[in-house]
Amino acid sequence: MPRLIAAVLALLIALPAAAEETTRIGFVNTAITNLGLTRSHRVVVERFSDPEVAGVSCYISQARTGGLSGMVGLAEDPGRFSLVCVATGAVRVADGARRGERGELVYESDTSLFFKETRVHRFIDEAANTVVYLAWSTRLIDGSPYNAVAVVPFAPPR
Repeated sequence: MPRLIAAVLALLIALPAAAEETTRIGFVNTAITNLGLTRSHRVVVERFSDPEVAGVSCYISQARTGGLSGMVGLAEDPGRFSLVCVATGAVRVADGARRGERGELVYESDTSLFFKETRVHRFIDEAANTVVYLAWSTRLIDGSPYNAVAVVPFAPPR
């Protein structure tokens, strides 16, 4: 039991570090758990920025499991999400932004205590002058991960 308490405390101490990368915009409760005595199941909306692409904000909504296990970080969240990225100013892609078909990881969120994350990769489509963001779950569902795509146009360099 002392090891479980130590693990939960370590997890709770680590949570603020992830919050610095994103800004929680809001949430809605989707189901009350334990007669309202613990956190309810939710859909949470967060904003993050791509450090290599100025003028773009991405918003991701994700389901979060409630109940006692959700409150202490031991629950597995569903691997479902939605992603939209919008131009919030002049879109400028840094010269150092990785190009190529493998893209570059710009966001990740743990959705389980063990080995399940939501990740967002950025791709630069030079031919169409667009930045493409692909959100995907590291958990396979029926042989394929959940995924979503958002695209933001940018002006070509002169």
